[in-house]
Amino acid sequence: MTVDGKVTTRNFSPVDFTSREDKLHLFGQRALADAVLIGHSTLKRDNVRLGLPQGELRERRTKRRQTAYPIRVIVSNKGKIDNRLKIFQSDFSPIVIFSTKRMPRKYQQALQKVAALHLSDAQDVDLAAMLRTLRDKYKVRTVACEGGPLLFRGLLERGLIDQLNLTIAPYMFGGANAPTLTGLSKEFLPASVHCALIDMRVVGEECFLTYRIKHARRRSK
Repeated sequence: MTVDGKVTTRNFSPVDFTSREDKLHLFGQRALADAVLIGHSTLKRDNVRLGLPQGELRERRTKRRQTAYPIRVIVSNKGKIDNRLKIFQSDFSPIVIFSTKRMPRKYQQALQKVAALHLSDAQDVDLAAMLRTLRDKYKVRTVACEGGPLLFRGLLERGLIDQLNLTIAPYMFGGANAPTLTGLSKEFLPASVHCALIDMRVVGEECFLTYRIKHARRRSK
């Protein structure tokens, strides 16, 4: 995020304001996980494959007895996911989509050819149930969430985040309509979240922070 806390512009443009070092850091975190998780809006905006570069990262995964690539997981409440996105053009790892029965039939028919669909009867995806399914059905133990802000906030509100890896980039965007780490909501989180700093390093003009998320404390009414 920028120095003033923005994770993108008000137009939700693709995130390209960080350095090559940050991109490599992202790959490193992704490589540690059994599954990589992304919200539909972020996927559509950045149009990423969620893969890994060739070489050392994949070799380390093999030594840890992981698959060469993490499972790719997409979350979308409405389910209107374009099957022409780049992620569906590569079959290096399974793709799992969690959505609801609000997903139109034509999207279901197109997506079930390239991904495993888990559609619930609820209005929105139950994030805790999603993680249980990933654990029980796909043997996932570690999930790397790569955003966006609404998905991150949803996980945070439910106490489902253990660690935050945050890069501070040397820019300021300003603007009330540019989202922060927890989105655009003016509402407080249901409970304050205490972050314990466990690592910090400075590379060039960027600061790489790692926080352990502590148990939340409920706000007094």
